[in-house]
Order: sequence, then structure tokens, then C-alpha cells
Amino acid sequence: MPETATTPLLDNAYIAAERLVSILRIAVTLGLLAVFVVTVAGVDFSSLEPFLHRQLLFAILTMFAYLILGIVTFAATTWGGFKPWMSWISVTADCAFLLFNVWFSLQNSSYPGAVALLLPPAWLVPLVLAYGVMRMDPRLQLYTTVVLSSGLGVLIFGPSDAFDTGRLGQFQTVIDGPANVMKLTMILLSGLVMVLAAARMRRLFNRELEAADARANLIRYLPAQVADQLADGGLAALQQGQRQPMAVMFVDIRGFTEWSESRDPKEVGDFITAFRNEVELSAANYDGMIDKYMGDAAMLLFDDTPVEYGGRNGAARALACATALSEAIHRWSDWRIAAGEPVVEIGIGVHAGEVFAGVVGNAARLEYSVFGDAVNTASRLEQHSKTVPQTIIASAVTLQTAGVEPERQRWVALPSVTLRGRSTVIEIYAKEG
Repeated sequence: MPETATTPLLDNAYIAAERLVSILRIAVTLGLLAVFVVTVAGVDFSSLEPFLHRQLLFAILTMFAYLILGIVTFAATTWGGFKPWMSWISVTADCAFLLFNVWFSLQNSSYPGAVALLLPPAWLVPLVLAYGVMRMDPRLQLYTTVVLSSGLGVLIFGPSDAFDTGRLGQFQTVIDGPANVMKLTMILLSGLVMVLAAARMRRLFNRELEAADARANLIRYLPAQVADQLADGGLAALQQGQRQPMAVMFVDIRGFTEWSESRDPKEVGDFITAFRNEVELSAANYDGMIDKYMGDAAMLLFDDTPVEYGGRNGAARALACATALSEAIHRWSDWRIAAGEPVVEIGIGVHAGEVFAGVVGNAARLEYSVFGDAVNTASRLEQHSKTVPQTIIASAVTLQTAGVEPERQRWVALPSVTLRGRSTVIEIYAKEG
């Protein structure tokens, strides 16, 4: 099988399935031992036939052997000694255990092979077949089905010592040739149905892994919310784009260029990574989309949703995120100052309005883009924040859209401005510290 990105995940799933099978082996064996002890507790062994003594001893030994098999497999799958191909050995051990127990019971009791499916060891057939489904490998399931069916067939119809079947009286009808053929057929058909079940489970599991891998690849280049839609097959709709209300937030580190010129590249990289971690955490807390990073700056998006989907207000979430991010950066800056590093200051601009949003590009290279006056205005507000002592500047329309009462929520009005690229005056507010 060719190596793919999901192969390690598949291998881990197979090992986890084998671990579960080993746990079931242990549980089944302990359960059988408990029932065995309770069942034979009051039996007078001196009155039993010699072959029953041998049968009881063999039952105890085989149950302990099966328990050891379960323990060894569990240890191997838990501590890293188990490889996916070893499942074939495990399956073979299950089949061999069952068939050997049936064979020994026939030999010990001198019963003909025709009664094989009436003996207790044969009752484990459904259990062994069920183990295969858990492994989600149709090849292993088919192998189990063929080995058990053919092995039981040999035991039933193979040569055996003469036996007076008349002694079985009315049970003769359930052990004759046609009856046993029907029983073997049912075992075979049950196993084949489980082969289909295992194949379906594996197909569904592979599909989920591929979808997760596709989403993980998309998320490297696109916001997580957009990646989810693309993974669900929504590329065509996203490429068409749409106009929608959205709050846009820009954040930028003050004085970063001057600071970084005299710093070691690794230190600069660690600094930007720490900054982006704070941005991503704040965005995640308020369900914001990080559209892009631009060096020491970032652009975040907050869309509105209909009432039937929770009625989330993008402008309100953007303002809350801006406040949370400002506080987080201040805490980070205090920590750096205590360590002898320079203060960290940022500027944030927030504006809400209608934008055009959509995915551009092709399957080889996709980019989620947002265009419109709202984007430009938010960017200009972030730049304007350099001229005021406060960290956050938001347009009056953003506060109005968010349902914010400026005086009650510590927003102070600033002189109205005409931003670069606009011909009209815009009312703005800054968040008090």
C-alpha cells in the first residue's frame, strides 16, 4: 500500500483496534473462568468419566493460554511493540485456538465430527468473527471467515473413528449432513456480511481521515471557518463571493521595525510568534477569522449570522476581541518589562460595514479575500490610533451596530476625522483604559 499522509493515523487506528480486541480477550476469558468455577463448584469429580477429567483440565489450560495471549497482545499494543501486520498473527491465533479446542473435544470424547458445532468451543465462532469487524480490515475478516469455515468443515466431514450415531437418538437430525451444511453456510454468510461491514467501516474511516487531512491543509492557507466550507465541497459558492455585513479589525505593533533592526533573527521570530499566539487566542475566543498576517500586523474578520444560527453580532464580537487582545498584550508587555525587555504597544482599528467576501484562485492556490470600504476604513483607523494615547479606535457606526452605549462602556469620543481615501468625515471613539 503506498504511503500517504493518513497512513500513520490508519496504523494507529489498527493498533488501537487490536488493543481493544486484546482487552475483550482478557474480559471474555475471565468471564468464562468465573462461570467455570461457579459451574463445577459442586461437582463430584470422582463420579466423572476419565475423559471429562481430561476435558476439564484442558479447558482450564486453554483458558489460561488465551488469557496470556490477551495480556501479551495488550502489552505489545500499549508499549509500542505491536505493528499493524501482526494483526494477521493475532487473527490466526484466534482461529487456531478455536479450531484446536473443537478438535481436542472431539478426540477426547470420541464424538464424531458431526457434533463439532454442538460443542462449547464452537460457540466462540461469532465472537472471533466480531473481532475482525473491529479491526476494520476486510482482508482480515475474509481470512478469518475462510479459515474458520474450512477448518470446521474439515472437522465435521473429515474421517473419524466409528461411532454408533444411533446412541444420539432424537439429536441425529441436528448433526446429519444437511444440518451441518446449513450451519456452516450460515457461519460463512455471517462472516461475509461482516466482511462487508468491515469494508464499509474502513471506507468511512478513510473518508473521515481524508477530510480531516484536507481541512488541515486548507487551514494552513485559509481561515478555519472557510476551510470547513471548502472541505464540505463549498468551493464553487465561495468562489462566486457575496456581499455581506462584517466587522473588520486591524492590529499592529508600534515601533516594531526600529526594534527588530538591532535584534537577533531568532529573537524577532520568537517575538512575532508570541504576538500571533495572543492574536489567535483572542480571535478564537470571539469566533473571529484571521484573514491574514502582514509581518507585525494582522487583519481579523467578524461576520454576522442569522438569528436561526445564533444571531451573532460581528461588530460586538470585534469590539470585545479588540478589548481582550489589548489587555492580553498589556499583560505580556508587563511580563517582558519585568524581564528587562522593552514595552510592547499596539494599535487597533475596528470598523463595521458591507464587504465583498469570497475565495479567489484555483485548487492549487486559494486565498480568502475581503474587499470594500469597510476594510480600508478599519486599516486607516488603526493607522490613526498612532496619534492618540488610547490603543483601540472604532467608528461610531461600529458601536451603533454592536449596540454599545459609549458612555456606559468606557468609550470616549474623539474629534471627527477625514481618513485618507475618504471624502466624508467619520465619527470615531477610543476605548478608555
